[in-house]
Amino acid sequence: MTEWGTSKAPRSAEDEDFARFVADIRKATSIDLSQYKETQMRRRLTTLRLKHGFLDFASYFKALMSDNRLHNEFLDRMTINVSEFWRNPNRWQVLKDKFLPAMLKNNPRLSIWSAACSTGEEPYTIAMILDSLRALDASSVLATDIDDGVLAKAKAGVYLERSLRDVPPEFVRNYFREADGAYHVSDRLKKAVRFQKQNLLLDRFGDNYDLIVCRNVMIYFTEEAKQDLYRRFAQALKPGGLLFVGSTEQIFSPGQYGLETSETFFYRRSV
Repeated sequence: MTEWGTSKAPRSAEDEDFARFVADIRKATSIDLSQYKETQMRRRLTTLRLKHGFLDFASYFKALMSDNRLHNEFLDRMTINVSEFWRNPNRWQVLKDKFLPAMLKNNPRLSIWSAACSTGEEPYTIAMILDSLRALDASSVLATDIDDGVLAKAKAGVYLERSLRDVPPEFVRNYFREADGAYHVSDRLKKAVRFQKQNLLLDRFGDNYDLIVCRNVMIYFTEEAKQDLYRRFAQALKPGGLLFVGSTEQIFSPGQYGLETSETFFYRRSV
């Protein structure tokens, strides 16, 4: 991977300051910002730093290490936690009507991983679809994210109405309870999803998954990081297992990762 700032052109003091921040964050948290697209990441973090009145990244880093509120805000900004239930509903319908029924014919006990799950809308969508197919009790759903704050929100399972705008009405009736101006996920779904902290770029993956869902996350990573993740996702799937990606994340030449296209945004591990 090409390291930031390795060009022959002399770096400015601002470049040096940010490069030092990237190195310090990696040492302190194991989060490798160099695997994210630099222009986007630097712009977001500069906006956040200036918002709190820090003149440089060196002083901002010191504050992050001593202020839990700032640290959590940093993680939120870094990971861009934007999610909705049934996001791109036609793709979820394909999963519900085509792929999951076919999987269940061969194996009633599915193992599913929602990677970079944000505030939980995605794994809860998976859980309600499984339940509608009478497969939830026998299946396992793991949901992971790097951000403790969003994991806490996911476990709480409380959402504003706008997050449910694409959920079919019968699913809203069956899996949500409206109270105090918000929608609460049913206890049945909450008990079915296991939330866990994970750094996708660093931590080991599990294996033998029937389905891995990782959507609208890869666009923030460098090409090198994406290629590595696609290989690792493929290796974590069972032969014939399925990877479901986001609507802006079509994989070109999936064969180089041991995958083959099953349908738009669905990729199957080669048998």
